[in-house]
Amino acid sequence: MSLADRLAAARQARAEAPPPLEPAALAVSDAPEPGEGLPHDDHLVPDPTSPVAAAVSAVEAVQRSAGKRRADVPAATATSAPSPASYAATRASAAEPTPRRGLTGTSPTERIEELKSSVHLQLLQQIGPRLYDAEMDQSELDSEVRKVLSDVLSSQDRPLSTADRARVTQEISDDILGYGPIEPFLRDPDVSEVMVNGPASIWLEKGGRLTPAAAHFTDEAHLRRTIDKIVSRIGRRVDESSPMVDARLPDGSRVNAVVPPLAVDGSALTIRKFAADPLTVDDLIRFGSLSPKTAEFLDACVRGRLNIIVSGSTGAGKTTTLNVLSSFIPDDERIVTIEDAAELQLKQDHVVRLESRPANIEGKGAVTIRDLVKNSLRMRPDRIIVGEVRDASALDMLQAMNTGHDGSICTLHSNGPRDTLARMETMVLMAGMDLPVRAIREQVASAVDLIVHQTRFKDGSRRITHITEVERMEGDVITLQDVFLWDGSRGFDAEGRVLGRLAGTGLRPKFLEKMAYSNVTVDPLVFVPEHGR
Repeated sequence: MSLADRLAAARQARAEAPPPLEPAALAVSDAPEPGEGLPHDDHLVPDPTSPVAAAVSAVEAVQRSAGKRRADVPAATATSAPSPASYAATRASAAEPTPRRGLTGTSPTERIEELKSSVHLQLLQQIGPRLYDAEMDQSELDSEVRKVLSDVLSSQDRPLSTADRARVTQEISDDILGYGPIEPFLRDPDVSEVMVNGPASIWLEKGGRLTPAAAHFTDEAHLRRTIDKIVSRIGRRVDESSPMVDARLPDGSRVNAVVPPLAVDGSALTIRKFAADPLTVDDLIRFGSLSPKTAEFLDACVRGRLNIIVSGSTGAGKTTTLNVLSSFIPDDERIVTIEDAAELQLKQDHVVRLESRPANIEGKGAVTIRDLVKNSLRMRPDRIIVGEVRDASALDMLQAMNTGHDGSICTLHSNGPRDTLARMETMVLMAGMDLPVRAIREQVASAVDLIVHQTRFKDGSRRITHITEVERMEGDVITLQDVFLWDGSRGFDAEGRVLGRLAGTGLRPKFLEKMAYSNVTVDPLVFVPEHGR
């Protein structure tokens, strides 16, 4: 058959073929009902062996051989006979069910977060001004917030389960009345420290060990609002111009915050909790921090007006021990406490609490620990207690101890009793005075009577490991004598807990004569070593 005959046969077959259906009609009219196959498909998908298919193939072959573009073929030719592959794809897309979305279009967690945001905003609109009313009692404010919150939740058109309702109520209350997602951990008595490393990372210290918390802040702005709430209550500020701050919670818990640009991965917030009811000497004995004998001895040392330095590493429990030692001070003495952030919780009646102040936004108005120590000497104190000596205030503290203010107590960071004296010398030199080292050491040996050194062990326990007498100068060296010393020969148990104890060395301190001037005596049996225990 010639080429002309084949073309004529193709045109005749095309003329006799039924008119093609539109694509939309194919998708609707030929979609099979559930449970049915694909009926009446023979007239839609040409059989590859049929004359029609052969004629179409011949036309396409002629067009390719002649070098013509497909666009030159009339529109009727291009659309009249869909290929089997394209038609199968059309039917598959028509038959595939459209995925259904939930009623709200979001996951349950996202729904709760949206609800929290909505309720939070409405609540602030209703009672916002009263949140900062200084005359409103905290319990009254708490009651009003929960009442308004209940009303706002009841007016929501979204159904809530009892558990979700309780969760939303608690989380919004914590945000408005407390400190957001960390508020439950601040209420937990087993948590001793809360560490926030950016909005998505919160860590806790429980039993001396660090564990991640199943909580997070919404974003950096949420974390910054919480930090601002803490520091603004005591007149402090934190921003880009002053990106570090030391503050405290109402219960005395210590707060440190660092914000960007210094904190690279988001604001860092560290809260070292203090118990609402401060620890007593009985608590320390129960925890094993000290023994009944050492407690009796330290009680006598405080009443005997010895100058005491509590030393130790970060987190060793120095402030807690300082608080316990301060509780031994008689009620008829005037006590002046000096701190960066007021943390001490003294129960005596006659206590004056002083707190340092950082510089304002213009870099002025700072009041340092050293300024307060100088000022306290004009306040007729019987005792001066400094929360922490970390700079040139060490010189003024030594001057106070050497000018009749016996019985003063302070804390200092160090690794041991000998290091405590070395750090004291270094900090005195920071005052800028051109003093010879021997003169400084003579001042230290004359002023300080006792060093109580505390250590935090690997198992998280905090123990007093040295109670050391500062004796006198011998040549250019200050001599020290351990009265009680940590005995770690027992090592650790199977669970890693330390088994050592604080034991007497058998040496009697020479400051017992000084204590006698205050009519305080110590039973000699306190210093007898406990052998075989």
